[in-house]
Amino acid sequence: MTAPADAVPERAEQSLRQTLLSPGYRRLLLLCVLLGVPVSLACFFFVGFQHELQHWVWTSLPEAVGYDTPPWWWPLPALVLAGLVLAPIVTRMPGGGGHLPVDGLGGAPVGPRALPGAVLAALATLPLGVVLGPEAPLMAVGSGLALLAVRRRTGVDQRASAILATAGSTAAISTILGGPIAAAVLLIEGAGLAGTQLVALLLPCLLASATGALVFTGFGQWTGLKIGALSLPDLPPQAGPDAGDFLWGLPTAALIAVLVTLARALGRRTVTWTRHRTAARTVACATAVGVCVAAYALITGRNPAEAALSGQATLAQLAAHPHAWSVGALVALVACKGLAWGIALGSLRGGPIFPSVLLGAATALACSGLPGFGTTPALALGISAAAAAVTGLPLGSAVLAVLLMGRDAHDQMPLIVMASVVSFVVAQLVRRDGAGTRKAPATGAER
Repeated sequence: MTAPADAVPERAEQSLRQTLLSPGYRRLLLLCVLLGVPVSLACFFFVGFQHELQHWVWTSLPEAVGYDTPPWWWPLPALVLAGLVLAPIVTRMPGGGGHLPVDGLGGAPVGPRALPGAVLAALATLPLGVVLGPEAPLMAVGSGLALLAVRRRTGVDQRASAILATAGSTAAISTILGGPIAAAVLLIEGAGLAGTQLVALLLPCLLASATGALVFTGFGQWTGLKIGALSLPDLPPQAGPDAGDFLWGLPTAALIAVLVTLARALGRRTVTWTRHRTAARTVACATAVGVCVAAYALITGRNPAEAALSGQATLAQLAAHPHAWSVGALVALVACKGLAWGIALGSLRGGPIFPSVLLGAATALACSGLPGFGTTPALALGISAAAAAVTGLPLGSAVLAVLLMGRDAHDQMPLIVMASVVSFVVAQLVRRDGAGTRKAPATGAER
């Protein structure tokens, strides 16, 4: 006999109440609050050290040898060195240096045994100009420390371990996304859960990420270290979208989705190519990334660091001074960095989101000279469209764009949401391998 329709929500509410009031779950929430402190501290020093190394490689060292900015050939030895350092980590260390970035941010949490390789791969290669972001290594730090804490406790079951690992990853990535909201929304959408399961998973992640963000912000003010979080302190003049912005903006969002999807397809082909003779081909791929970055500097006469690295600093410069780039320079940036990013996705180690956001913003700004297409709407939709294409999470991508745009977000919100949806749909249509980025949190861990 089928239960009445109104009995289903009532049973779900009772189940949620039992979960929230159970002693084990309350201990889990307390543990997540405490977990946010060491995770955020570890992420703070991780990102701060990476930023200092990056500044030394791309600013201090060129100045020390007599260059105001890195010369066009600077990325070649830097990326060759990155490949030489990464090759033994990938082939010999547990976990292979972390997840392949072409697989997105999904997959099993990185356990304590694989954590050293993931941290070493990130710190040794990202500052050298690898065209990837810090978000995936940060998530590895979060999950690895959380699972290490679980190992020291008795009576923690596998489900609680999985929740703690997810909470640790969320706390870690919230530090670089500017707070817990964007990370929580990405979690909600990416989890593919509903009802009591979603609430039970979301609360620990919110507590851990909020605690982590508080500690992360406080240490940043106390130490004065720059952490390189994804942010746009300066934006173009505020302008609400009009008919012209929608007329040109939505096709631009579709174009961004195509470009991002093609780059990811290149990444998957690179994975297949590097599967055999991994060490030598990892070095070859890193060298190819260096060639792409050097080509950008040689073509445009601009700083090669704009096409290297994760793109955080370049995105901030692009937002603050969008007219400092010619259309040709923006096209060269998209072509060279996009090719380098595609190769890096399938062979190197890091996060896939940050470079894609820069590529989306640069593509949209290159199109902003079209009649009636404004600079500020172009920047907003470029961020949203690129994030939706690479993550497969249109809601989370729209929230990320809204947070980055800050004061301009209210006016741009309709365009941001529509661009995110258009990009998501087009990316699904263009993708041929059927492999999406959206994955539920794993129940195990790479230990």
